[in-house]
Amino acid sequence: MRVRLKGLNSKTKALADGTKRTYWYAWKGGPRIEGLPGTPEFMASYNAAVSAKAQPARGVILSITQGYQASDAFRSRSDITRKDYIRHIKAIEAEFGDFPLGALTDRRTRGEFMAWRDRLALRSRRQADYAWSVLARILSWALDRGLILVNPCEKGGRLYRATRTDKVWTDADEAAFLASAPPHLHLPLVLALWTGQRQGDLLRLSWSAYDGKTIRLKQGKTGARVVIPVSSLLKLALDAVPRRSPVILLNSEHRPWTSDGFRSSWGKACKACGISGLTFHDLRGTAVSRLALAGCSEAEIATLTGHSLNDVRSILDAHYLNRDPALAIAAIRKLETRTAFPDQVPDRA
Repeated sequence: MRVRLKGLNSKTKALADGTKRTYWYAWKGGPRIEGLPGTPEFMASYNAAVSAKAQPARGVILSITQGYQASDAFRSRSDITRKDYIRHIKAIEAEFGDFPLGALTDRRTRGEFMAWRDRLALRSRRQADYAWSVLARILSWALDRGLILVNPCEKGGRLYRATRTDKVWTDADEAAFLASAPPHLHLPLVLALWTGQRQGDLLRLSWSAYDGKTIRLKQGKTGARVVIPVSSLLKLALDAVPRRSPVILLNSEHRPWTSDGFRSSWGKACKACGISGLTFHDLRGTAVSRLALAGCSEAEIATLTGHSLNDVRSILDAHYLNRDPALAIAAIRKLETRTAFPDQVPDRA
């Protein structure tokens, strides 16, 4: 009887004398199997390799990366976040999978981890920070459960510093885009400016989420549910679009966008319009900035966009508000009113 061995992998190599020999491995990248296929030696070698693989990792970083991925702390995250985490966890396991947990208390360990992050930063500082944060979170999870004694990645700082203080879509940018960009890209711009939502959430937005007065959606990244009152301008734009698909935003072929396809088309449209240094994501921050300039409170903005209050405050303080002159003008007007009519100002003494 012929037995099919799961995962079996082979490679044929040419020897120095010109002959060819086939080597067998328990799985791709796995240990080499001794003996010839069909022999007891071959089966014994294969079974030993599979048994060793099935043994759970113990006392090494691999054991806690596996434990974390089986935990509710990981499974409760959004699909997008889990996918990103897994990509970085694989890199962590490749670099430190067999690193002893007992060595985490050695002060030199933090230096090793930072050297690894520095190597990743040669390609991308932002991704290096992300990988570091994933490792730090896993170690924090293990520390809370008594699996390790210290977290050497705690308070590691950041290598990447985003400075988008002037990355705001102005009225002129908006007008230039609407004047020159293809018509099927107009609605994404209007939706982003009047909802403050992320690209991924808007590309997935269905007609069923729009009832003529509000848009209701669950954000893919955070899981937050938001209810957005639809402005008259946005309502005009939505109601003018033929409903050719369950999804609202469609490409020029009337099909739902892929993330890469939309990013590419958007970038080309911006370039053709003479808009540089601005991304679709900047529309989310622009929406926050415009709401603030309209006099909305941080709580009102957070309710609309789905940001946390701290995130709204951070955006307004450091990234998008950019100390808009309109705020300074409004401040002076308030001061003038107080000076001109001091009796109307409540006495706080």
